[in-house]
Amino acid sequence: MPANTASPHAKKKGRRARLLVLVLVVALVAGIGYGAYWGVGTVRASLPQTTGSIQLKGLDGPVDVERDSYGIPQIYANSDADLFRAQGYVQAQDRFYEMDVRRHMTSGRLSEMFGKSQVDTDAFLRTLGWHRVAQEEYDHKLSPETKKNLRAYSDGVNAYLKGRSAKDISVEYAALNLTGDYTPAKWTPVDSVAWLKAMAWDLRGNMQDEIDRSLLTSRLSMKQIDQLYPPYPTAKNKPIVQGGAVTDGTFDPKATSGDQSGGTSTAGGTTGGTGTSTGTQGLSTNGSAASYRNDASTASGATEALDSQLGSLSDSIDAIPQLFGPSGSGSGVGSNSWVVSGKLTTTGKPLLANDPHLSPSLPSIWYQMGLHCRTISPSCQYNVSGYTFSGMPGVIIGHNADIAWGMTNLGADVTDLYLEKVDGDSYQYGNERKKFTTRKETIKVAGGHSKTIVVRSTIHGPVVSDRDAELAKVGQQAPVANLAPDRGSGYAVSLEWTALTPGKTMDAVFELDKAQNFSQFRSAARDFEVPSQNLVYADTDGNIGYQAPGKVPVRAQGDGSMPAPGWDPAYHWKKKPIPFDAMPYEYNPKRGFIVTANQAVVDAKKYPYLLTTDWDYGTRSQRITDLIESKTKDGGKISTDDMQTLQMDNTSEIAKQLVPYLLKDDLAKNGVTDPSVRQGQKLLENWDYTQDADSAAAAYFNAVWRNILMLAFGDKLPKEVRVKGQCLEVHPADSTGPPDADKLVRECGERSADTAQPDGGDRWFEVVENILKDDHNSWWSSEGDRLDKATTTRDQLFARAMKDARWELTAKLGKDMSTWSWGRLHTLTLKNSTLGTSGPGIVKSLLNRGPYKLSGGGSAVDATSWNAAAGYEVTTVPSMRMVVNVGDWDKSRWINLTGASGHAYSAHYTDQTKKWEDGDLLPWAFGIDAVNKATKDKLTLKP
Repeated sequence: MPANTASPHAKKKGRRARLLVLVLVVALVAGIGYGAYWGVGTVRASLPQTTGSIQLKGLDGPVDVERDSYGIPQIYANSDADLFRAQGYVQAQDRFYEMDVRRHMTSGRLSEMFGKSQVDTDAFLRTLGWHRVAQEEYDHKLSPETKKNLRAYSDGVNAYLKGRSAKDISVEYAALNLTGDYTPAKWTPVDSVAWLKAMAWDLRGNMQDEIDRSLLTSRLSMKQIDQLYPPYPTAKNKPIVQGGAVTDGTFDPKATSGDQSGGTSTAGGTTGGTGTSTGTQGLSTNGSAASYRNDASTASGATEALDSQLGSLSDSIDAIPQLFGPSGSGSGVGSNSWVVSGKLTTTGKPLLANDPHLSPSLPSIWYQMGLHCRTISPSCQYNVSGYTFSGMPGVIIGHNADIAWGMTNLGADVTDLYLEKVDGDSYQYGNERKKFTTRKETIKVAGGHSKTIVVRSTIHGPVVSDRDAELAKVGQQAPVANLAPDRGSGYAVSLEWTALTPGKTMDAVFELDKAQNFSQFRSAARDFEVPSQNLVYADTDGNIGYQAPGKVPVRAQGDGSMPAPGWDPAYHWKKKPIPFDAMPYEYNPKRGFIVTANQAVVDAKKYPYLLTTDWDYGTRSQRITDLIESKTKDGGKISTDDMQTLQMDNTSEIAKQLVPYLLKDDLAKNGVTDPSVRQGQKLLENWDYTQDADSAAAAYFNAVWRNILMLAFGDKLPKEVRVKGQCLEVHPADSTGPPDADKLVRECGERSADTAQPDGGDRWFEVVENILKDDHNSWWSSEGDRLDKATTTRDQLFARAMKDARWELTAKLGKDMSTWSWGRLHTLTLKNSTLGTSGPGIVKSLLNRGPYKLSGGGSAVDATSWNAAAGYEVTTVPSMRMVVNVGDWDKSRWINLTGASGHAYSAHYTDQTKKWEDGDLLPWAFGIDAVNKATKDKLTLKP
């Protein structure tokens, strides 16, 4: 059988791309000198065969794989086992290198592929123990049917691997010089299950916020920290579920909050939304950083030791490949999903939209495909299409013949950090000393010596602070109350996380794929334990719904907003999480639509359990709600086109608040006198607040917004949360009395660009809106290392920000404002997550694509987010977009960020990217006739 048999259509489409690749391959060989020869046959060897037939051992019958002009496969089989065996084979054809890297990450074995640079990352991942937990899930939790599907999938992957060397699988292996002694190991069912842990890690909730709040105490008072984490604005931005209550332990969407009973409000912590004013877990909160630190007279070195501990922990977190995106609220990571009832649509049936906002990656995190039983029967149960993860069977988001569903991150607080009082090989818990649970892990290193680490765990979980040499001792001082145990050599930090307890989420994936009604949908959601997701629903009978699933802990004490005292049993989680029956849901609400965009699930004051204190602040969700209500008022109807247009709305909500202040006439007396700055001000006069790629006004406003944030807040934050490499002359953290320019010290930021603060997300929208009318608020006082430009009022700071933005953009875009555009600043480069970020330049040229000039912005519906602390480069994107036409499935639409293939020389590597950039969607064929009509390549897998 030939290594590749492609249709004339595919050959023509990919000819120019392959010629380019051949040139790059020759340059790579000549320039790097790995000693390998890559001929035409070698390059073509890893291209998948997409036509003709292949014998696949283990099949019960023939399987057809039909690919459209974008290489998207639809699989047809006669049994579940054949369906998932074929899914494994086909995904390995297109994406095995990506799959291999993912499983090395989830098992803490990146060093085996990439050498000693990944040892510390592996050590942290081994400490978390994702693969170990996945093995427990497979051995003891998952249903026999799920295990059977996982084994069939693994068999398919391994059938593809059999007889292939690494260089025959992907060009990345050759670039890594792994073609000699590296042979990919067989795929296992646990490799698939472990991927759910990576998904859960990046969507884990407020762990980064918990770290940041603690780090902020070195420079800010608790009152100031509370101002930077304001309560969720329930009155302004509606929660997902707008009614209902827990009655007799069960959530009733039709009940009123007055009927509520059966829950336990968390003690010691606020349940009123984001904020720490009443819930800091027993830590000293007397209103100042000094009292929080317990004793202001002690040496600042101890404070620095604790900051070093948490800062290093943050560095370890940053080192883990962010397949989904930077964690923490406000950074831009999130998703949009909404469903509209047929009574409000032009189709008379529900319409459902979804676009998860995740880190950009190449290839995309998603893989589109359909899984179809030719005849539905007890032995062949699936007819489902949508977005999958390479390396995992089933469909994650999409629709079957009866229902459609979408997901956004719920953001439940499912992690807590605990300070542990350590003494030798034990730690304090209550009035006793407990021995650490320990295990040894050996990390193999490509081209180097293996390293053995010891993982320590407490009753709460693994000691994550062990993974850095400077964390061996934490200082003499920590953010605890006076009753804390003697500090001795300091505290360690452990992590409790729901995903480290074996669960059944893999079962839920298959149950969702088969569900036929809302009852079955909710039953499937019951097993979707981690990560906790907002699930929206629609069916062919015209029903719409929502379910909040997930394993969410119940805290007897504290609210999860700060590290907890591990020695106090009162802060240990209760044995049982929030009961699923008490989790909020909706079914056919009277308003006729449901919007989820990471906002608060419920009004926390009316719900007896604490879900989190760190929601996204609802800017996107309310904008979507307002647009739906505007379209449907006075009998208006929403079409499929309207849903697609809404996904691309790029209005800046913070601009609506700030621009009137930036246009004030008396701003001139505060410094806007320079004609060049006045030109910038004029750009804003007739601006409609949209952030199109060609907009000069959007470029200038976002630069002003960034400078406002840095002047008002960024220059006041500790180095641990400021962006790496940005240095300031600041007053020492322990200084008292009035500012003294002679006592400034130089401090440089230590945080990665993706997670530095202030990031400019909608938490910062809320912070600024809360003080906007107070011209003399203390946050408007700006000094930092620029005492010659000090400000004391809002208007002075705004004027200075406008001037700084003008000269910043002059340096970046040129003096002539007519050439300015938001897209020149706001660019996306798609990077291969391994060699595309750290490989030789010629390899990056081979694997990466871009830059692309994008519309959109942070906390816009078209959420091409950027981190204001670092610059304007896009950090998270709508990783896919779909609009599902429920019941008339073949009129649904979808798009992926990149393409179906992970091969850099394939015609389908990034063939969807330009359409994604323009907001276009592809037809989504589902029915057999539509699929046949769209098919360009057909491959038959034979027993």
